[in-house]
Order: sequence, then C-alpha cells, then structure tokens
Amino acid sequence: MASKFFLLSLLALSASRALASDPGQLQDFCIADKTSQVFVNGFACKDPKTAVVEDFYFSGLHMAGNTSNKQGSIVTAVNVAQIAGLNTLGVSLARVDYAPYGQNPPHLHPRATEILTVLEGSLYVGFVTSNPGNKLFSKVLNKGDVFVFPQGLIHFQFNIGNNEAIAIAALSSKNPGVITIANAVFGSKQTISDDILAKAFQVDKNIVEHIQAQF
Repeated sequence: MASKFFLLSLLALSASRALASDPGQLQDFCIADKTSQVFVNGFACKDPKTAVVEDFYFSGLHMAGNTSNKQGSIVTAVNVAQIAGLNTLGVSLARVDYAPYGQNPPHLHPRATEILTVLEGSLYVGFVTSNPGNKLFSKVLNKGDVFVFPQGLIHFQFNIGNNEAIAIAALSSKNPGVITIANAVFGSKQTISDDILAKAFQVDKNIVEHIQAQF
C-alpha cells in the first residue's frame, strides 16, 4: 500500500511539473489557427500542409517604439499573436524602449520567466519575492548586461539615464501574459471598492479615488 501511495504521489508531482510551462509540441510545429472555433488551451493547429514561411516570420523589431506616454516606455511584443508558428513552442520575446527616465512599471508575467538584456543605455531593474518575505533583488544594468525575472514575480525596469534605452526580453511562453499592477488594481472593470483599496494600501479613500481617476 505504501509503495502504491508513493507511486501515485510521484505521478502527481510529475504531472504538476509538466503543467508548469507551455505544453510541448507533438509534431514539428503547430501553427496557430486563429479562425478556429475550437476552444483549447492555446490555439488549435492549422493544417501543416497549408504552412507558409510567413507563419514563422516577423519584421520590425529594429524600429523604436513611441515612448511618449505617462510611463515613458513601450513594449513591442513578438509572441504567438504576431508569429502563429510560435504556437506550442514555449518561447517569445519583446523589445522595450525607454524614454530618458522612463520606466516599464511594476508588472508580472503569469505564464513565463523573463530574461532581459540591455542593448543601449542603463536600467535600474528588480523583482520582489512572494509573501511573506517580499525581498527586493535589484541591480543597475548597462549595455550587454543580462538579468532574470522569475515567473509570476513583480518586476520593473527604470531608465536611469538622460538618453533613450533599449532592451530585449525573452520569455518562456508563447503567450506570457502581463499584469501591470497599478492598471489591474486601480483600473479594473468594474472598479474595486474604495473601502477595500483604502484599507489594503492604508490610505484615505480620497487618495484611492484620485489614483483611480488616472486610469
């Protein structure tokens, strides 16, 4: 009985590890069929006989994004939404442009670890561990430096220079997702109660209402 229980436990652990990242492909590729009415975890595959080279191609990452917004940054994503051939392959990437003193605000990727390298400029970056520790790991990165943000942890990047900065990020999911903390908390549809947010952040309700108005 004990050995049977151990075997079942081992199988459960193996299954949980297998489900902790994008499912692996069972053929050479599974190009996303975005017209399919079949609802699956990801995208259904289109007939591989109809595959064309453009299913695996994206152009434009050399072009700077428009950083004239409140945060002073813009992310140009290259995931399964841009390259259908990424479906089931478990990888994606993004270019991030930063205006002088611009930031990619605190956010998290629910489905991916991120590895980021600086192409131009200097960035102050960091992530915070989960409760109850909430320890900040942070560092100033210069051109050619690399930093890793573990999956699901809140992280950020801030351009500490008076020149534009550029970074490239690779992510361990075809569709990593992003939750920007301020947008989610203060800009949700429908809004979270003022009473809840005031108590959570230990501030007056008027402050909460002011912040919500920004979103």
